Amino acid sequence: MSAQATAPAAATPVGRFRWRVCAMLLAATTINYIDRQVLGVLAPFLQNEIGWNEIQYGYIVMAFQAAYAIGLLCAGAVIDRFGTRIGYALAIGIWSLAAMGHALAASVLGFVIARFALGLGEAGNFPAAVKTVAEWFPKRERAFAVGIFNAGSNIGAIAAPLIVPVVAAAWGWQAAFLCTGALSATWLALWLARYRTPEQQPRLSPAELAHIRSDPPESTVKVPWLQLLRHRQAWSFVAAKFITDPVWWLFLFWLGKFLASEYDLSLARIGPPIIVVYLMADVGSIAGGWLAGRFVRLGWSMNRARKGAMLVCALCVVPVVFATRVDNLWAAVGLIGLAMAGHQGWSANVLTLPSDMFPRQTVASVVGIGGFAGAVGGMAMSYFTGSQLQATGSYTTIFLIAGSAYLFALLCVHLLAPRLQPAPLDVPRPQA
Repeated sequence: MSAQATAPAAATPVGRFRWRVCAMLLAATTINYIDRQVLGVLAPFLQNEIGWNEIQYGYIVMAFQAAYAIGLLCAGAVIDRFGTRIGYALAIGIWSLAAMGHALAASVLGFVIARFALGLGEAGNFPAAVKTVAEWFPKRERAFAVGIFNAGSNIGAIAAPLIVPVVAAAWGWQAAFLCTGALSATWLALWLARYRTPEQQPRLSPAELAHIRSDPPESTVKVPWLQLLRHRQAWSFVAAKFITDPVWWLFLFWLGKFLASEYDLSLARIGPPIIVVYLMADVGSIAGGWLAGRFVRLGWSMNRARKGAMLVCALCVVPVVFATRVDNLWAAVGLIGLAMAGHQGWSANVLTLPSDMFPRQTVASVVGIGGFAGAVGGMAMSYFTGSQLQATGSYTTIFLIAGSAYLFALLCVHLLAPRLQPAPLDVPRPQA
């Protein structure tokens, strides 16, 4: 009788409104990366215009990284406290104003201040987006949804070098910052007008709401974010981000320099190889999230499916160790593109770990703490890379570390969270 009763419900169309929310997250992440890439595209011109040297430019870059790390540590708690609608709005409001504020900078100090403010605001994107996915998707769909919105990082990295030079050439470099900041402001207006939680969204069908809430009930206990670090599950995410995020930062900042130095590429010729790398990363972002869902549909447990997808992605990064040994440009691009695809597929699954092991109201805090660790690791990787290149001029050791990082990180995740069990937040503390 029960089977007969549930059969019609299974055949009922679920609805797809949740994917519209995912599309908004994709747009926000794309704008996030366009805003942060504007300076990188304009840097050669601005270096002559403003008159900074390489060391001063390094300070400007580090101002963003430092603020991003601090912002990630704080943003998660703010978003968990005020909710995704207000928390996301605060983050993108800050980064929109900061992006446009670059147009007022006329000195190194001015750009340091603007980059610091941009880093603080942009730090809220991923904690808010991951928490939104946790609110709008059941666990079996979350990695795919994260993979979709995370693909915006690659779209933004491709769009910036295509859009920014055109705007700057037509209306000046200040206009490039103003236009990209205006994109953020437009998204903010749409978000505040349209976004509501599933229970408050009148356009969501009862069937789709039931689908979104089809996982077992979660804990509703309020947990201060520092207490989250008492749990091994949180440390598994922190370890994964600290070990592997630096590889993403490495390629984000050093890919162009590597290609230019190893293959003698001019500014006019360096664009196509970088675009190919980020296109491959886009495919990896979506495929990595899809793969975990596919494994679940094959009957695998969530633990096995998540880690199986992470293993596939980690193995895709390993061949990058040979990128310094090939003589052909496009062979190197293929190896690096495969590694970037592996990283983005890995990230689609790693960013889902907090919602696998923690209740929705703590997800943004866990993501923020892990993001802070990843940003700190990125700063350390940047320092090591610069020192290594200054001393040896070789990328061999750097790429060897990059290629092995993911398998080591997966081992750490498995040791710290062998079954991806939910953190026991409801367990009462013993009385003194």
